[in-house]
Amino acid sequence: MAARIEHLVTSGTFSLDGGTWDVDNNVWIVGDDSEAVVIDAAHDADAIAEALGDRRLVAIICTHAHNDHIDAAPALAARTGAPILLQADDLPLWKQTHPNRLPDGELADGQRLSVAGTELTVLHTPGHAPGAVCLHAPQLGAVFTGDTLFQGGPGATGRSFSHFPTIIDSIRDRLLTLPPETEVRTGHGDSTTIGAEAPHLKEWIDRGH
Repeated sequence: MAARIEHLVTSGTFSLDGGTWDVDNNVWIVGDDSEAVVIDAAHDADAIAEALGDRRLVAIICTHAHNDHIDAAPALAARTGAPILLQADDLPLWKQTHPNRLPDGELADGQRLSVAGTELTVLHTPGHAPGAVCLHAPQLGAVFTGDTLFQGGPGATGRSFSHFPTIIDSIRDRLLTLPPETEVRTGHGDSTTIGAEAPHLKEWIDRGH
């Protein structure tokens, strides 16, 4: 059975640099009827486990380590036995949320993760966070961008550990080079496509300066 993409929205808070905000997060499940991966275990381990049902969870993949994307990861890992995977540059952020529980494995640029006969290629896309990654699934015509690229532009870079010129480089060099019909499955809000966002790069750069 071919892999498919399932979408769950969970709600909670995002905290950084002394502020806290209410947020809705996109949780992505990629797999078939027997196994799956979860991209960004946000806020609600119970809801994610319910969506998984009795499927084997291969991995919990973190696009980055802001607390709203990882707060439910340890609880989901404890329930399912699945490893939590994170790019190592985001460990300082991870430790702000989970000081006593490290991830189980590291994500590396170019690494390929396989689930239900489908490959997800890890693209290291720093800027929103140092260890931010996107996951490209060409067989599904999709890229999971976390908070790197949204409908309407780059993720926020106004807080600690983030850098605007770096996120622009990541988007230009790693994402806008993907096929234009590629669906962009984001960390918050609506999906878009690479082709819809690519023409706006110069506007984003001008706006960011």
